[in-house]
Amino acid sequence: MTKKAKVLTLSLILALLMSAGSVLAKEPIDVGSKNFTEQLILGKMLVIYLDHHGYDVVDRTGLSGTQATRTALESGEIDVYWEYTGTAWLVALKHDQAITDSQLVYNKVKAEDAQKNDLIWLDMAKFNNTYTLMMRRDEAEKLGIKTLSDLAAHVRKNPKAIKFGTDHEFYARPDGFPALEKLYNFRFDRGNVIIMDAGLTYKALRDGQVDVSMGFATDGRIAAFDLVNMIDDKKFFPVYNPAPVVRKEILDQYPELADLLNKIGPKLDTETMTRLNYEVDIEGKTPEEVAENFLKEAGLI
Repeated sequence: MTKKAKVLTLSLILALLMSAGSVLAKEPIDVGSKNFTEQLILGKMLVIYLDHHGYDVVDRTGLSGTQATRTALESGEIDVYWEYTGTAWLVALKHDQAITDSQLVYNKVKAEDAQKNDLIWLDMAKFNNTYTLMMRRDEAEKLGIKTLSDLAAHVRKNPKAIKFGTDHEFYARPDGFPALEKLYNFRFDRGNVIIMDAGLTYKALRDGQVDVSMGFATDGRIAAFDLVNMIDDKKFFPVYNPAPVVRKEILDQYPELADLLNKIGPKLDTETMTRLNYEVDIEGKTPEEVAENFLKEAGLI
């Protein structure tokens, strides 16, 4: 082979390698989420943000609950979604003891998921979307119920008087309904426990179909429907700060991705997330619209 032919061959090989690298760089990132309002907003943020920065994105948001979405991440069906620290600690990593310190539980789930599952936790958001139990404000004031201990005492005296609304996940999960009853030493009459979609609990409570319901602390409907969160005076509920969780394989392929996504979490505090949820659930905006407006307001796109 002549020197000129060798140069041409080498050039062709380099061109092919560069082409292969280009194709690799264009492989899509599958973004998932669970199927309630806050998760849809957070998921759409990732979709829009990554698309804006030139990534090929597949929108897999709105999958289902925790188990299905986490399984999709572990199996590689999706590459990234926002998970809550308390949920990962208790449900995905199957620890029995809840942690109520935000930084501590974040550090623990980050270390364990990286070591055992090749899942990388990026920077967490500032807000804590913990579970809450709610009542209509007028009813809570009439009964003198401010704390979960107050509620427990009322249920012990009137076991059939309270109808309770919950979604299936809270009813079954280890940091949910059964453990709450145990700690506060009361028991709802099972005939008065109504299981429904999580998004329906607020309206059911507002409309008097139930007297108490579970909810999420950053939901905009709490204020809009004049509901009140009962104080968790025994500190039962763990902390639930969300963070993007990414498969290590994707970060190895896109090492710049961590720094890029880490810009979102610090912009999301409790007031902001509550407002974004309100815009979807009360004002009727779409999660895509709310997510895009937030990213623009925050100077991220």
